[in-house]
Amino acid sequence: MEKEKVDKKDHILDVAERVFAEQGYDGASTRMISGEAGVNMAMLNYYFGSKEGVFLAIFERRISAFQATLLGIGNDEDLDAWGKLAQFVDRYLDKVINNNCFHIMLNREISKSKKTDLTDKITSIVMKNVYVFQDIIEDGIKSGAFNKDADKELLVATMFGTKNYIVNTPHISSAILGHDVMDLKTQEEIIKPRLKKYMKTLLKAYLTHENDNK
Repeated sequence: MEKEKVDKKDHILDVAERVFAEQGYDGASTRMISGEAGVNMAMLNYYFGSKEGVFLAIFERRISAFQATLLGIGNDEDLDAWGKLAQFVDRYLDKVINNNCFHIMLNREISKSKKTDLTDKITSIVMKNVYVFQDIIEDGIKSGAFNKDADKELLVATMFGTKNYIVNTPHISSAILGHDVMDLKTQEEIIKPRLKKYMKTLLKAYLTHENDNK
């Protein structure tokens, strides 16, 4: 019975993620989501309480679940600073390039200029994984593995901003890269390997002493 409940909730969230990606938060409604998911409004409200509840549940599911993987990398004592960062890049890009609906939905809401309670809540959830990335950089700086003058805040912008551009401007990024970034086979065989190699080369050149540019 409990598994059936979890499966039903996951089904609703899968449908809601697509609806929010297509319609935006303001354009979507719980009635639209329940209709697409094939459940009644009472069930949706029982599980999530409101449209905002559904929206935030999507973020919690996508980001909090993945955080455990990233924290495992950050806490792995068998990896040095660069090993942790390289694994973070691999795991992060594997995950985010496949979840286009979610990241379109995320970018639409956090790019709004007006600050709201909802954007504050989304930011708080998203920052959980940003902090893991920053902590890996900070630990590398403290250990002497990374340059002490590295700007970890701008590294965050570089890492997450590059991904955001590719995922959220698919027509432009496809023209720039010369491949259809929305095609699943292309994502796996070309975009992901290329992006991983680029980000690791860029980060290593900036962070390591062997390429110190003082």
